[in-house]
Amino acid sequence: MAGRVDLDGNPIKQITICMIGAGGFIGSHLCEKLLSETPHKVLAVDVYSDKIKHLLEPATVTWADRIQFHRINIKNDSRLEGLIKMADLTINLAAICTPADYNTRPLDTIYSNFIDALPVVKYCSENGKRLIHFSTCEVYGKTIGAFLPKDSPLRQDPAYYVLKEDTSPCIFGPIEKQRWSYACAKQLIERLVYAEGAENGLEFTIVRPFNWIGPRMDFIPGIDGPSEGVPRVLACFSNNLLRREPLKLVDGGESQRTFIYIKDAIEAVLLMIENPARANGHIFNVGNPNNEVTVRQLAEMMTKVYSKVSGESSIETPTIDVSSKEFYGEGYDDSDKRIPDMTIINRQLGWNPKTSLWDLLESTLTYQHRTYAEAVKQAMSKTTAN
Repeated sequence: MAGRVDLDGNPIKQITICMIGAGGFIGSHLCEKLLSETPHKVLAVDVYSDKIKHLLEPATVTWADRIQFHRINIKNDSRLEGLIKMADLTINLAAICTPADYNTRPLDTIYSNFIDALPVVKYCSENGKRLIHFSTCEVYGKTIGAFLPKDSPLRQDPAYYVLKEDTSPCIFGPIEKQRWSYACAKQLIERLVYAEGAENGLEFTIVRPFNWIGPRMDFIPGIDGPSEGVPRVLACFSNNLLRREPLKLVDGGESQRTFIYIKDAIEAVLLMIENPARANGHIFNVGNPNNEVTVRQLAEMMTKVYSKVSGESSIETPTIDVSSKEFYGEGYDDSDKRIPDMTIINRQLGWNPKTSLWDLLESTLTYQHRTYAEAVKQAMSKTTAN
């Protein structure tokens, strides 16, 4: 760690980071990176600590004096401002970010992603503290290309579907499509952060993740999350594979997505943390445009990868089609294509993702098979016995 320098050759000073949502998927990987590779201190704020338990215990770990866990619900805890004041930088990862919740729990979704984030922005602005705020690629909504005739050659023109931080519009469905409650709340908090920067000098960076994937992501229903819960697509498919059930393709699985390995993405975040002069005032797409597939293609690839890592043969009917109404309930809508433009992050931070889709799926499914396979078998045998 000694002699570390930033992208401009300046020595990197030790800082204290208040990380809100440190106990989640992204937070756990970011904590690992900070503690093992940097001298920085972490004030880890969350309601749960399961995913960072290995970083907090035993007290003899080399970084024990550099991480403190604060069990705080940011909705209603007066200690939050004190922690932000103690830190040089606040990273806000807290959010409800599961698509199944957007139209079944729209109020919780809006409150979690807008109302609960307001005090964090306010405390950072009022106390002159830097903020890295995590948003989402969902703020882009639908692409311009989605509104062109199906046979239009313009649909193939990147200008109509590649998403750029500084020029792409944010296009959401009608109000009755409550799926957009998340994207709309996230967009409004982005605008508030940006306005605080413009009017009150808040130093900020906004991160727009494009499907970050890896070990510890999401939950497996009934094992480390609610049995009736519906996680995001990759964890949904993992759950089906672990249970040897067909993978459910919503509306034919025609939506297109890009996926990036969590460890690649965390490299980008570390560059933002340690290069404030290059990152402040910017919004960054963080994704891997090379790993683009339809959801159907993702299901096919995951089935092959899981067979390889588990040694199990594929089931007879690997996929089935379901309607979005049947799967998500009334009020669901979807974005068609999410391809991030990487110009700004490449120019400012010199960052590019490295890991292929096959490799990131292999890493994730190896972890999930090793961690969950036995627990899923036991849960299934109990259900059968009952």
